[in-house]
This record gives sequence, C-alpha cells and structure tokens, in this order.
Amino acid sequence: MDYPIVHNPSKSQFELTIEGKNAVVDYFLSNDTMTITHTYVPHALEGRGIGSALAGYVLDYAKKNGLKIIPACSFIRVYLDRHPEYQILRVDNLKTGE
Repeated sequence: MDYPIVHNPSKSQFELTIEGKNAVVDYFLSNDTMTITHTYVPHALEGRGIGSALAGYVLDYAKKNGLKIIPACSFIRVYLDRHPEYQILRVDNLKTGE
C-alpha cells in the first residue's frame, strides 16, 4: 500500500499521519551520511506495514540523494538486514542485538 509519507527537513523527520496519528522516522545528517535514530509507529497503527513503508521510503530517499546510512535505530537495522538491496547504503557494522 502507498502511504502519504512526507519529508520534514526542519524537524529532521519523515512523517506519516493516518487516522490522526503520527508515525515518524527521526534522523540527523552529517555531510553525506544520514544517521537514523528512531522509528515510531503508534500502537493503534501497528500491523499495517507502516514501519516498513517508512523504512523503505527513507532508504529510497537516501539512495536517490547519494546518502549513506548509519542505522542507529534497531527497526532500521533489522529492515536493512532483511533487504539486501539497501546494503550498499550502510556504512556501519552494527548488527541486531549488539
């Protein structure tokens, strides 16, 4: 499903609002590297693939803009582990559970 995800650079967030609830991915930029710090999906929206849609959107954004990714967020680390097509973006050696 396509979700209306919005990039809000002034807040360093990617945002999605559904049913009045906000799901977000927080990040910060340093040169050409995006450190993704947090992914949040409200409990009421869980199970709809919203976190995965946000993760895919953010990683596609990074790819299109020549950014590397540091997945400080555990959700994004797991997403990267499960989607090898994005490994080229990854610049850390963090693994889930470390």
